[in-house]
Amino acid sequence: MLELRPFNTLGGANHGWLDAHHHFSFAEYHDPQRMNWGNLRVWNDDVIAPGTGFPKHPHRDMEIITYVREGAISHADNLGSKGRTEAGDVQVMSAGTGIAHSEYNLEPTPTKIFQIWIIPNQEGDAPAWGARPFPKGQREGFVTLASGKEGDHESLRIRADARLVAANLKAGETAEYRLDGGRRAYLVPATGVIEVNGLRAGARDGVAIVDESVLRVTAIEDSEIVLVDIA
Repeated sequence: MLELRPFNTLGGANHGWLDAHHHFSFAEYHDPQRMNWGNLRVWNDDVIAPGTGFPKHPHRDMEIITYVREGAISHADNLGSKGRTEAGDVQVMSAGTGIAHSEYNLEPTPTKIFQIWIIPNQEGDAPAWGARPFPKGQREGFVTLASGKEGDHESLRIRADARLVAANLKAGETAEYRLDGGRRAYLVPATGVIEVNGLRAGARDGVAIVDESVLRVTAIEDSEIVLVDIA
């Protein structure tokens, strides 16, 4: 079963420095039908104006993945970690027992990110942060970017029963992704237009997926696709 969640139905607000759209209930947006999808709790579509960002604030017991769509995000936290993550790359923050961080767009142009929160396998672990590049031009089919599943050694590690994958497809190209029995997925085209198992979705639409064993994604236009495989 696939459920299309069009971009224009998402919650959110434009704060001037931040234009935020929420696939799930978050901040002032509350929809009891969109609280989470399995252990996926948050998928925010954020556009951050140049020279602005999120000042230092705390989190705990959440796996927070930032997928940079355009521009770059600069991270700093109270563990002493610092980094600049560019478009196509990923950073992961395991909040654990508690972490305070800031995220700023220090670039001359807007930065566009997906901010994805996944409920961890257990609470009370030590906090951690990491990032790594995943060049868009080097992706063949779906590439695993972050994962808590065994065997995904080339990806960033998260402490959750989940996997983040992405694909860049030219118009007419197709990629497949297999879901183990009983698992869910949530898919968002960052750009382009796609069909997934016959359902058409446009840029920044959400597709909630359950009871599907194989996802066959075809690009109608050149497309960048981000997907989370969750319990």
